[in-house]
Amino acid sequence: MRQAICVFLFTAAAMAQVPVTGAKIVADPEPRVRPFESLMLQVRVYGQRTTANGTEMGRLLRGGPKVTVSEGGGWVSKPFKYPGKDDEKFLQEKASTFGGIFQSLTKDYVVQDSVLYTAPEKPGRYKVSADIEGQKAEIEIEVTDAVATRKKPEKISFDAERISSDPYRKLAEHWAPLLAQETWWQPKSDIPTRFDFDGDWQGDNNWDQIDEGTSQAYVYYAAMETETHWFLHYNAFHPRDYSDKCVAGSCHENDNEGLILTVRKDGSQFGKLELMETLAHNNVYSFTNERGIGRNIHNIDGGIDFYQESHPVAFIESGGHGIQGGQGAHSGYTFSSDTFKAGTGMTFIYKGTAERARHANDRLVGYELLSIHDHWWTKACQQESGWQERTFDEYMTYQPTGGRPTTPCRLIGTTFYGRKESANKAKPFWGWHDTATQKKKVIGVGQWALDPAYSVQQSLRFPADKPVSVKYLYNPYLGIGVPGLSGAAGGQ
Repeated sequence: MRQAICVFLFTAAAMAQVPVTGAKIVADPEPRVRPFESLMLQVRVYGQRTTANGTEMGRLLRGGPKVTVSEGGGWVSKPFKYPGKDDEKFLQEKASTFGGIFQSLTKDYVVQDSVLYTAPEKPGRYKVSADIEGQKAEIEIEVTDAVATRKKPEKISFDAERISSDPYRKLAEHWAPLLAQETWWQPKSDIPTRFDFDGDWQGDNNWDQIDEGTSQAYVYYAAMETETHWFLHYNAFHPRDYSDKCVAGSCHENDNEGLILTVRKDGSQFGKLELMETLAHNNVYSFTNERGIGRNIHNIDGGIDFYQESHPVAFIESGGHGIQGGQGAHSGYTFSSDTFKAGTGMTFIYKGTAERARHANDRLVGYELLSIHDHWWTKACQQESGWQERTFDEYMTYQPTGGRPTTPCRLIGTTFYGRKESANKAKPFWGWHDTATQKKKVIGVGQWALDPAYSVQQSLRFPADKPVSVKYLYNPYLGIGVPGLSGAAGGQ
């Protein structure tokens, strides 16, 4: 990251000598699109400079245009590097060799001159405008049913799930979060869905089958219980972790990040939500609904917004899919105005039905909950299950700290089997680790989510009059409260 910033600053200084004289917006492939469908728009910037041989004119390396649409004319994403073939000659390519190297790097890694335009439902002609360094450009987009669809047909669709007998299901439904999912230039890759979205349990074909697989929305869940609390896990799985420049493992097949809710048992049916912890790229962020909870290894990163009183708001970034609380410093969503700060996004809410988003800026799309235990855990315990599909990889033995319970599985698949772009980068929650607690060696790999009652006591401070029991009444991942299974340390 530091290197990319230096490249940008150097190049910006070099280009500042060349005045901008014009700009235009180019539609890929044409400025016609069906209602609710999307097309790419690239903002091309031009300038001129005076040399000893006269005046040179040409394309400039400029990114980050401010793009707006006419009222009711649709939506645009945050900028990205144009992914298509771009052969137009750049004026800066004639600079010195040293400058040319930095400018080439900027062109490949930094310059984000494109946006994804999503059309409204109503046909018509709409204007899209761009402003970059004082130069303005405009293009008219025709939204019409007369043009061919740009969407590729999906080959997979899932029927309604069977009614669950899980006694914790109603609790998970009650507290199911509102997910504010930012979208970028691959909006289907930003939809939380199921691992078998493409109709199979093979992990190393998920990247390539993103178009054929379903776009129905799913969120995985798990529940655990101690004497004082319920702990509810929600995992958002995406078939792709993507970017506009995939380098050094920055993109990978399969992606799974999540959050844990700490709910105090106060005698009511659903208890009181005290804490929401979210995971973003091996870092845990903490958001409280109880003033007495204080920092320890982790900071308090904000409060919690609620949709309809019981659904905490969480933000999911586009591309990399790290999760933050809606009030987090890195959140790209403002709950009070229901807007995504950088561009487009979808919001997802539990409805018990796996709905499909209509477009890249849709709202309140329904998702269905899927049991992590039934869908993943029983397959990850390979020796016990005999599961042979390429679903999990990198099997390990869980080794908790603090003399805490172990799992009934000797070997657990701790990564999702993936090979595209980067191998085995996505993990189920028992493969997660938190950088801060790992550095202090207080929580083992997987322990943050497998043993949340213990890990939350290490991460934060709870009021003396509101203790957190670490004695589980139910935690099937540690073999507690499940007939015929027991962890090495029992239920302590």
